Amino acid sequence: MLPHRSHCLPLRSPLHQRGRALWWGLLLIVTTLAAGGGWWWKQRNTAADGASVAAGAPAARAPGRFSAGGQVQPVSVGVVRRQDVRVMVQAIGTMSARATAVVRAKVGGELMALHFKEGQQVKAGQLLAEIDPRSYQAALGQVQGSLQRDQALLRNAQLDLQRYKDLLAQDSIATQQVDTQAALVRQLEGTVAAGQAQVDAARLQLGYTRITAPIAGRLGLRQADRGNVVGPSDANGIVTINLVQPIDAAFAVPEAHLASITRRLAEGADLPVELWDREQKRRLARGRLGALDNAIDPTTGTIKVKASFANEDGGLFPNQFVNVRLQLDVLPNALTVPGTAVQNNYVYLVQPDGTVTQRRIRVGVADGDRVSVEGELNDGDQVVTDGIDRLREGAKVAVIDAGVAVRADEAVQDAGARRAALLRSLTQAERDKLATMSPDERRAFLRARRQQAGGAAPPAAAASAASATVR
Repeated sequence: MLPHRSHCLPLRSPLHQRGRALWWGLLLIVTTLAAGGGWWWKQRNTAADGASVAAGAPAARAPGRFSAGGQVQPVSVGVVRRQDVRVMVQAIGTMSARATAVVRAKVGGELMALHFKEGQQVKAGQLLAEIDPRSYQAALGQVQGSLQRDQALLRNAQLDLQRYKDLLAQDSIATQQVDTQAALVRQLEGTVAAGQAQVDAARLQLGYTRITAPIAGRLGLRQADRGNVVGPSDANGIVTINLVQPIDAAFAVPEAHLASITRRLAEGADLPVELWDREQKRRLARGRLGALDNAIDPTTGTIKVKASFANEDGGLFPNQFVNVRLQLDVLPNALTVPGTAVQNNYVYLVQPDGTVTQRRIRVGVADGDRVSVEGELNDGDQVVTDGIDRLREGAKVAVIDAGVAVRADEAVQDAGARRAALLRSLTQAERDKLATMSPDERRAFLRARRQQAGGAAPPAAAASAASATVR
């Protein structure tokens, strides 16, 4: 039996060691899971405590990621104030001339003279061009000669008729001869009338050789030059005239505003209209609503509207693209805030203790850079307009005067410009000498040159003015 037992002992020892390693591995896994569970439980309790604190007292919450560790945040503010707010409708419009006329020659001929400059303002009836009149003068002379001959024949026939009537009274001539002479007189009267009409027509054709402006307005570019043969069939004519004083703007507004527009027009009110450039930064003109179209466009649900503008300075041109603002109504004494202060129907109100709090508002209509609102705001309150993305409820802020920063930037720019001008005024030898100087020597040299040039303030003064003022 002993040899058998000695043979089995080496086989059981490795199994025993493997079991002990398995137990140690299980123990390590359990320990790791327990540590991870404890860490998770701790984090969960911490988050729950933070949420409860935030719900109960916002000011006691720990600083968040966007609050810069509780540091004071610099912001710009705007003032809440009450003012009249205009209810505006914005649209895209196109300018159109009040009247357009293409100046064409009414008779054919060679263009002898042009009496206008391209782009100038002309009055109705002003002479613009002349056509060679010689052929029309000859035609007029011909019909005038025929008229004089017919008038002479008529006078002779009238004298004969008078003599025949005297002889008939003496019973010395037949009645038939008197009647024949009377018919000849009437025939010659018709010939003279036809000749007079021919003279008038020829004189009219001669007058057409002087081309005048049919309407007042601004001339375009000429389409014919001196020496060209022009005629009534020319498609482009000689020049185009556009009546641009006054001028009209055509645009479309949604049919939802039609009731308000018709009501205001029925009341006899003038609806003001403003024109702005493409970037809506510069106002071009002010006018008033003129007329409405008689039908709504079913494809767009809009109605065409026309507004008139005096255009006294001539700054508006036909077919010019404009942004239109039509004023429908005015909200008197409405509570307004700067448009940049509104974010997702909230504003940040600056409190007397230097912290901010969110106030929910209801946004109304916008008028320029201000928006009418309804909410827990008072006239004179300060709301944050710049730096909103760095704020949270209860964050401390410092109000920066934007005007001081702008003036500081301008001072720095002016100082830099003066320094550049001073360097440009140096000779090449002085520039070479300046390059070899130490910084202190260079500053002293430039200071001396500035004093010689007129005592300009050194750049250090501008740099000191560039610091932002906190109030």
